[in-house]
Amino acid sequence: MKRKNKVTMNDIARAAGVSQATVSLVLNQSRNIKLSEETRQRVIAVAGELGYDRLPAIHSPRNQEEIALLISSLQSFDPFVDAITQSREAAWRNEVLLTVYDYGDDHQLALNIIRQLEKRNCVGIILASPVTTVVDMTAFQDCTSLPLVLLNQRDPNSPLLPSFVPDDYANAFQLTRHLINQGARRIAHITGESWMEATRQRLAGYHAALAQAGITPQPEWVQRTNWQFNESHQATEILLKQATRPEAIFCASDWLAIGCYQALSAHGVRVPDDMLVAGYDDQNISEQMTPPLTSIQLPYGELGRLAVEYLCHAEDTATHLSLAGRLKIRRSTAANL
Repeated sequence: MKRKNKVTMNDIARAAGVSQATVSLVLNQSRNIKLSEETRQRVIAVAGELGYDRLPAIHSPRNQEEIALLISSLQSFDPFVDAITQSREAAWRNEVLLTVYDYGDDHQLALNIIRQLEKRNCVGIILASPVTTVVDMTAFQDCTSLPLVLLNQRDPNSPLLPSFVPDDYANAFQLTRHLINQGARRIAHITGESWMEATRQRLAGYHAALAQAGITPQPEWVQRTNWQFNESHQATEILLKQATRPEAIFCASDWLAIGCYQALSAHGVRVPDDMLVAGYDDQNISEQMTPPLTSIQLPYGELGRLAVEYLCHAEDTATHLSLAGRLKIRRSTAANL
């Protein structure tokens, strides 16, 4: 087999005819899940042929270096899973393990985990949140001598604590500008809960794009929800009852766009012929919707990789990185696609 400079677990999985999860279990030398010896040997052999042969030897149980990722909570369908995947692969490339802990938003449990990590060969700790947010790190102030970085969250009162977050403001700006470029002037925005940093930044980016285009936003164009698609359905109903209907609806998540689609369909409003609709997060379902949904692909994978490499390279500067995502244009805002 042809050797690659950067071989991933997905490469090994494809070549060995197994799942990526199986490759991860084998290369991590996990015995918690029962796998046949033939499967283990095949994965190891393929890994060696692809140039991954050094990893099983390096990743021995004794004195193994690791990076710990502590996350408050996570759903399996959440796009933030991409951050974990890329973090894990970046760790492998740098010859360290990535261990993941779900501390359920219990700060005391997180501190207990950190104290245990200090007794091991831990390179650094990533404190992560599946929801982009502003946090108060007072509880973690001076809790460890290990390097600590934030992923998908930041603390304005801790300027020396590195953080890696998506740029919700820029993302909402580019999505709203796309709707304007498609000819829409009356653009509604269905938001999430107002206390969330992600909601506030997306709303600010939406307003900024309208202002740049000389469009005066109307208060009734903004409908707030609690992120549930049934509330998005109701919000869309309200928008459709307005004396002058919007020409486009920007939903603050793909999940909200589901409820929006349902309400539009119930009223015979066609997407994109009668109404442009865009989502946010670019979840897997966005491509399966009818029509496929325009959305923002968040840079979670890149952010996770950069957070790991920051720790692996022992950087000593207080980095605060904010990355814009990629606009994925589909038929919901472009009839000719």
